[in-house]
Amino acid sequence: MIKKSLWVFHLNSGSCNGCDIEVLNIFAPRNDVERLGIKLVGSPRHADAIAFTGPITRECLPKVIDAFTAVPDPKVVLAIGACACGGGIWYDTYSVIGGVKELYKILREKYNIEPPATVFIPGCPPKPEAIIYGVAVARGMLEKKQRKQVYIEPEESVAEEKARLESLLIEAEKTRHFLPKLEVRRI
Repeated sequence: MIKKSLWVFHLNSGSCNGCDIEVLNIFAPRNDVERLGIKLVGSPRHADAIAFTGPITRECLPKVIDAFTAVPDPKVVLAIGACACGGGIWYDTYSVIGGVKELYKILREKYNIEPPATVFIPGCPPKPEAIIYGVAVARGMLEKKQRKQVYIEPEESVAEEKARLESLLIEAEKTRHFLPKLEVRRI
């Protein structure tokens, strides 16, 4: 990934501006991500990363593809907000193609371009702290908090748990607080 400063091109592809306000908020004096080496640039040709806000509309699609291909490789994509992640509430409307994943399908099919590393930052709008965390993950400053873990419980412990539950049920039947089994009869 990017070892030094990260220059980000911000692209609104059809949002309500809620996420845009939060993106600009991280550059305000309170959060000030420029101290971390993260800077907004005005041209995609100067950027290391492209930050999408909003669903990708059919009207913006050619401009989005032009901006996406103008960012030099290796690039990072930041999908900021629910709309950029999956289309948000607009996912099934006639004028919206969807989120970044739908853009990747078009780029694969029509332009033979493989998607770059993507960080999804959900929220409507996401908090500035979440955006800063996502940018830090993209920059390689942090490890992701969530990791895929698969836990398979051993068969012995499942059998032991069933036996323990059966013994508890037998003990409960002997107490006065136990409700007897009810029979339902149709009349």
